[in-house]
Amino acid sequence: MSGHLYGESYDSYRKIDLEARAASASPYELVLILFDGLLDELERARGHIENKRYQQKGASLEKCINILNGLSSALDFENGGELVQDLARLYDYCIYRLSDISVSLSLEDLDHVVQILKVLREGWEGVHAARRGE
Repeated sequence: MSGHLYGESYDSYRKIDLEARAASASPYELVLILFDGLLDELERARGHIENKRYQQKGASLEKCINILNGLSSALDFENGGELVQDLARLYDYCIYRLSDISVSLSLEDLDHVVQILKVLREGWEGVHAARRGE
């Protein structure tokens, strides 16, 4: 099996798995699914930068920015208070950094964004765990 065919098969499997997870997910689980997809895509973008696949890098980073925009637009600005404002600023910061990384190709900056997003994901995971315990 060629690498290209394997990649397509894997992507198809991931898409079906993601759709199955999303179909039965609570709002908090959906956020975690989006974070998982975002972190996976950032890892792919890293590989594209390392291997000088600049067209794929651009598409990967665009997917990441779209996911971040989706996470930001799902925030409850009316009832969320300062926490929601802080999250929105962090999402915007990550979007800004990813736009810059698309040009600079800085793996160090990419790792910085990944670290921020991992911390945010852990926070969402904590909220989800607390909600399940209620």
